Amino acid sequence: MSEKEQKKATIYDLSVASGISPSTVSAVLNGTWRKRRISEETADKIMSLAKAHRYTANLQARALRSSRSGLTGLLIPVYDTRFFSSMAQTFEAKARHRGLVPMVVSGRRDPEEERRTVESLIAYSIDSLFVAGATDPDGVHQACLRAGVPHVNIDLPGRYAPSVISDNRQGAEALTTAIIRHAEATGPLAAEDVFFFGGRADHASRDRVIGFHAVKQAIFGGEVQQDDIEVTGYSPGMTALAFEHFYERHGRLPRCFFVNSSINFEGLLRFMGRHDGEAFGDIVVGCFDYDPFGSFLPFPVYMIKPNVSEMLDRGFDLLEDEDAEPQIIMIEPQLVPPRTALEGPLDAIKDPSPTS
Repeated sequence: MSEKEQKKATIYDLSVASGISPSTVSAVLNGTWRKRRISEETADKIMSLAKAHRYTANLQARALRSSRSGLTGLLIPVYDTRFFSSMAQTFEAKARHRGLVPMVVSGRRDPEEERRTVESLIAYSIDSLFVAGATDPDGVHQACLRAGVPHVNIDLPGRYAPSVISDNRQGAEALTTAIIRHAEATGPLAAEDVFFFGGRADHASRDRVIGFHAVKQAIFGGEVQQDDIEVTGYSPGMTALAFEHFYERHGRLPRCFFVNSSINFEGLLRFMGRHDGEAFGDIVVGCFDYDPFGSFLPFPVYMIKPNVSEMLDRGFDLLEDEDAEPQIIMIEPQLVPPRTALEGPLDAIKDPSPTS
């Protein structure tokens, strides 16, 4: 028998072979088909195909998960950003409100670490998993699929599970428009005065660049520039270096620029710590992330605050929907003007009783 013939089938293989939706195939294989009023004829057809395609190992994995633990997991890339720490805080509150026990872990932006971490969660018999900002969401999907763990992607999409993300293009358009209009109020502005720093070749960064360029072209006209992007990854050190190189070439910073995340914004602040105020006296900054401290810097900083609460609510809804197919749901983020501090998840924590 060839290697190809020996390879075990997935739910999606069985769906294609039977002409039946993946959610129906999944319901038959995990034993919930009667609850969903799926016909016995359909169930028999799927079970026969599962045996013919050597799906036995996956069936055994699902059998081990016949009882619910009440545990729900959240996989995040890192803890040390306000976005992901806020997401973790909000997730815990929402999980407890639903009578669930939350578990939050980090994959450290490493695909192998992400898979190992998820496999550890599965060993603790989690009932469901939120996959936030994963480097390889489809690899995480395969681990969840083998164990029969319902899961949803948050912040970055995957191909095989439902995803709830910020509308990155819409947010980038709002942010770019705001910083250009603010800069124009202080004097003439040209397309070459507006730059983009940070990010990498991920879904969110690509959509933000598209929105950034769409606004520049609408305001300034002409061809889309190819040299107005400084890709640095999500690294404060690399971002600081990019600002340093720009400053060495031009003797100044751009008058107006878009910073792709709070991690990249930290790189800007590192650069500023090595220079006097003349290097950034007339800049206008947009950051696709939110930190209230950044809003009160001595230069104008516009920010985009993703609606984490709504993304998680939609994620819980999708996990409860047995018919949920792979899809991308986009949630509109909020534009935050300078000198603005919004409420966050810590506001929901009760203050200690005052001492007498």
